[in-house]
Amino acid sequence: MFARVLDFEIKPDKKEEFVKLVKAEILPILKKQVGFLEILPFMPVDAKQNRWFTISLWTRRDDATRYEKEIYPRVHDLLKPLMVTPINVQPYVLETRLCEHFVETMAA
Repeated sequence: MFARVLDFEIKPDKKEEFVKLVKAEILPILKKQVGFLEILPFMPVDAKQNRWFTISLWTRRDDATRYEKEIYPRVHDLLKPLMVTPINVQPYVLETRLCEHFVETMAA
């Protein structure tokens, strides 16, 4: 399994707009991508902080790479007006031998 971890800060007054945008426009785009499994958004517990992390999970690195090159620029353009900082994207391999229950859940 492969992961793309995004790290960014949204404008303080844009939290609700961000959630609506992801749910209404970005998630449907992701669901159409070959190899896309899930998105895990992490929002700060402290309402005064605006730094978010999202992890998108993919079956293969090639699938995530194709998305990165062909589709992500459009998604980035949708998100950009809500951002304070640039979106930092880091690729990772998910070591599935350490999270067997999670992998079984994703396969179900």
